[in-house]
Amino acid sequence: MSVQLVLILILLAIFLIATVLPVHMGALGFVATFIAAYFIFGTDGDLPYDDAVFGFFPGSLFVVLVGVTYLFAIAKNNGTVDWLVHAAVKASGGRLSAIPWAMFAVTGALTAIGGVVPAVVAIIAPVGMSFARRYSINPVLMGLFIINGATAGGFSPLSIFGVITNTVVEDNDLEGSPLFLWGASIVINILLSIGVFFLFGGRKLLGGGRVDLNDSRDDDFVAATVAGDATEDTGEDIPGGASAARTAVGSTSTGGAAISGGRVTEARHGQPGHEHPTAGERADQRALQTTALAEEPHESQVTTLDRDRALTLGGLVLLVVGALVFDLDIGLMAITVGVLLSIVAPRGAKGAVGQIAWPTVLLICGIVTFVGLMQEEDVPGWLGDNVAKLGVPLIAALLICYIGGVVSAFASTTGILGALIPLAVPFLQGDNAVGAIGLITALALSSSIVDSSPFSTSGALVVANATETERDRTFRTLMIWGFSMVAIIPLVTWLVLVVPGWL
Repeated sequence: MSVQLVLILILLAIFLIATVLPVHMGALGFVATFIAAYFIFGTDGDLPYDDAVFGFFPGSLFVVLVGVTYLFAIAKNNGTVDWLVHAAVKASGGRLSAIPWAMFAVTGALTAIGGVVPAVVAIIAPVGMSFARRYSINPVLMGLFIINGATAGGFSPLSIFGVITNTVVEDNDLEGSPLFLWGASIVINILLSIGVFFLFGGRKLLGGGRVDLNDSRDDDFVAATVAGDATEDTGEDIPGGASAARTAVGSTSTGGAAISGGRVTEARHGQPGHEHPTAGERADQRALQTTALAEEPHESQVTTLDRDRALTLGGLVLLVVGALVFDLDIGLMAITVGVLLSIVAPRGAKGAVGQIAWPTVLLICGIVTFVGLMQEEDVPGWLGDNVAKLGVPLIAALLICYIGGVVSAFASTTGILGALIPLAVPFLQGDNAVGAIGLITALALSSSIVDSSPFSTSGALVVANATETERDRTFRTLMIWGFSMVAIIPLVTWLVLVVPGWL
């Protein structure tokens, strides 16, 4: 058995183990790289195994991931994110039919400026789901709008999905178009959201119903200060509300015990509603990959644009201009803006380092490090030679899109993007090569749109924020929708972006 085939099997094992067992995929990636490199390079050669492993570590990508999530944490802490949510709701005029689109726009904007997709979904999901519950909007409709909005912004040149995809494309000397990738993501998610709107009860919202923006009961969604999960029909917070506002960064399952970048509410011991977890629930919680929880104070109303929020918005504009106009490194720019905000507005910087998406950083760096070993051993070339023997690169392109969709529905989209694009390189070279921009865009969309599956982090967050009476139905509906996306999106993107050969 060739080394290349062994490395491919190891990669598949990483995804499988991380899906069925409570083991972090990124940590598995580092372990796999260490063991494989030890047997390949040994300790006495010109390139010892440890030097090889550290050489594969993606230092620039690490800085980008840390920088943008650090800056986003500051923006969340000082209320800039909350202000943006309130501004979007206010801009909609309080029309019920416009609120899902407002949530779509806010999540898209937040991921476009660097917010990690699951973290943004976790911040906005309690807001949107509380609103949906209070005004009888289908929770599936609201949840899918939030997920689609986050995915639409997720491929901007400043966002995590976009940075990973564009970095891998550049590292492999492939033709790419960051703006086309982002534009395609926006277009397809808007089209999907239009379908979602009419499939899941949006038509009844077109009757002109409005929300009273001055109603104090609505502060939890208008001002995005949901501290607890509103109980059904009453509009009151469940036990542990105001005192339990917490923030967690990481990934979660449908248990909702810890939400990436969001807020959770738990009844305290001795209070009504407090339940001791079962052995199975404790095992599920051990599977959650989260960082420490941090208190999240809100000392001023989020409806006002105070000094700290204005400075943060200015910093985000500076980041965009520096990265897109002057071609400065996104990661270094983000850290610089974050440090400047920490100096001039230190209140929002408290706890920001702890809210960096460290699980995501570990995930991406671990997988990309292993992919670096695969590239060193010419796995893409070996795969390309075998595919060339089949003489059907178009079919191979379709298969890799389906692989991305199926695996991403259960595992990390970010990990899939970093692993599969290098494996697609052989289909993009030679006389019968398919278009690089088309295939990369098709693969990226196939791997990200399926995040609506309840087994993926974003879908799980929506299920976790549904009420107990809604949860089973929400789970089943998202499962049907998510798996339909697994079946449809790879084929559609392949037919539109790859087969015609126009990209």
